[in-house]
Amino acid sequence: MPIVIVPAPYRGPTQGHGEISVEGATPRECIEAVEREYPGFLELVLDGDGAVHRFIKLFVNHEEIDPKAVDHPIEAADRLEVLAAIAGG
Repeated sequence: MPIVIVPAPYRGPTQGHGEISVEGATPRECIEAVEREYPGFLELVLDGDGAVHRFIKLFVNHEEIDPKAVDHPIEAADRLEVLAAIAGG
């Protein structure tokens, strides 16, 4: 099962869990699986049109993927990391 790595600022919906094993064959399916278990997570990562939010980066096995590649296949042993680029000033 892929593991979704949740950044600390987004662990509210996941009740503090930073690594979540999910069933999914694409990054989108993995994010949706986290949402089913922890409602409120998906809206932090994907917008209303299903696109990756502007300030989110996704990595599969430490390699950044194109935001438009959320429907590309991933393997059961993969790690999907959600990175929240927090702006500040």
